[in-house]
Amino acid sequence: MLLLKIIYEGDSIIVDELQELKGYYKDKNIVLGICESIDENTHFIKILCDDDVYNEKLKSAIQLRVSTILYKIVVSIFKDKELYEILTDSYFFLRSDEIPELSDKIIKGLNGDENIKDETSIYCLNRQNNIIEKIKECIEEKDEINVEGFIRFRMKELLGDFQSIVDKIVETYLVEKEYNEFVKLLKYFVEVQESKIDELHIIIDSSGSYHLENREGKDIMDEFVNELLDCKMGSTINVEDMIISGLITNAPQKIIIHGAENSSNKELIETIKNVFLDRVIICSGCSRCVKTKIKI
Repeated sequence: MLLLKIIYEGDSIIVDELQELKGYYKDKNIVLGICESIDENTHFIKILCDDDVYNEKLKSAIQLRVSTILYKIVVSIFKDKELYEILTDSYFFLRSDEIPELSDKIIKGLNGDENIKDETSIYCLNRQNNIIEKIKECIEEKDEINVEGFIRFRMKELLGDFQSIVDKIVETYLVEKEYNEFVKLLKYFVEVQESKIDELHIIIDSSGSYHLENREGKDIMDEFVNELLDCKMGSTINVEDMIISGLITNAPQKIIIHGAENSSNKELIETIKNVFLDRVIICSGCSRCVKTKIKI
């Protein structure tokens, strides 16, 4: 029973990928036949199975797998013919040495090589699945796919999805770049700043509220607030910004964070760690940590 017919020109990754597919189903006791004929430079491949194992579920699974193979081909074409132009036209402000780095990130995003770790990787995966589904819909129209014809007539339909992935990855890159430059600047301020506090304890209680104490256990939150008021930083500053500003101003020799798991702003904790490096200790068990179990 014919499951799918594939037509392509010249060399391609298709045959190797189909052999892997054949091996995959062999392990499941399903024998697939891969029949190939060549007319000059045109390859005709038929994927077949025995009548007794044929069903719509198997057919759909084969179509999905072939769609994934074609997706890889389309990504390769996009990389070679479209990506550089998009980056240099839409993001002309990027430095020349940033283009290769970004290109690698984008290709990894397009290929799904990145671990699912953040919003960007989830976004890329969803877009990737969207493109594969569009390819599959094309295959379902005739139970066959002409690779060159698809690329010639359907590639433009996919460019919007590719552009969205590029935009998302570039946006994330620029945000990370800005953050790293911010951290670098703060580290410089800390290095040149004379330390005014030898030991500072940041206590985050179960409600996520922050409390600042010195070595002796004295609450010094008000001192941080008053310093900012003296600097005329305004009354709209939030507590996280106030803590960062106070830390930079006072440059403690040691910062001990209690109840870090209670913080709703994980970026604050990471920023403190990135700026103050080995001055930071994340405490997980002391008398002050007991306070983090309750609202203070």
